[in-house]
Amino acid sequence: MDKNENENENTNDHQHQHRHRLAIIVGSVRDSRFGPVVASWVAEQATTHGGFDVEVVDLADSDIPLALPAASPKYAGDAYPRPAGMAALTSALEGADAFIVVTPEYNHSYPASLKAAIDWHFSQWTAKPVAFVSYGGAAGGRHAVLHLENVLTELHAVTVRDGLAFPNYFTTWQDGRPLDPETTGYAKTVLDQLAWWAGALRSARDTTPYPA
Repeated sequence: MDKNENENENTNDHQHQHRHRLAIIVGSVRDSRFGPVVASWVAEQATTHGGFDVEVVDLADSDIPLALPAASPKYAGDAYPRPAGMAALTSALEGADAFIVVTPEYNHSYPASLKAAIDWHFSQWTAKPVAFVSYGGAAGGRHAVLHLENVLTELHAVTVRDGLAFPNYFTTWQDGRPLDPETTGYAKTVLDQLAWWAGALRSARDTTPYPA
């Protein structure tokens, strides 16, 4: 084995040892939603990136009531009384090192399903990075992302500066993929930033408990 081959092998081993658990959240539960198409493409990009173990978390698969218990999940901790049908969602959020939220824009904001999923949890978001991929009409879901940034900051998550927005997705996607060939490069930038934050924050959490 020559020097270059050895260096490449060491680099690949290093990346494998530092793969981060990424949860890609499909935020819409509306009939005929486009979210799963976007999430599938994002998962493909994240898998190709190589820095993540990827799980797609579809909120349509979980029981997420709008009525919340009286106590706050921040203070109730593991005793928080969640529905049995939410267990898989809670486990996925708990185990993730990083998140990508895939959201449409409804009336200049994000879906109620996504707000409910966020509000049923607290520590699962804390000191973890979140990136956003949005889609919609002319604004491409950007209003939804602005609101989500405020909400997740309140839960002590770290929102990544760069993201992806797909205006007029109904004309700019074909066969499950965006038509703009540069989108793959933009996705890599987002994933690079998310991987950096995931590593930094996981190391920090392992070293010192976050003072939430």
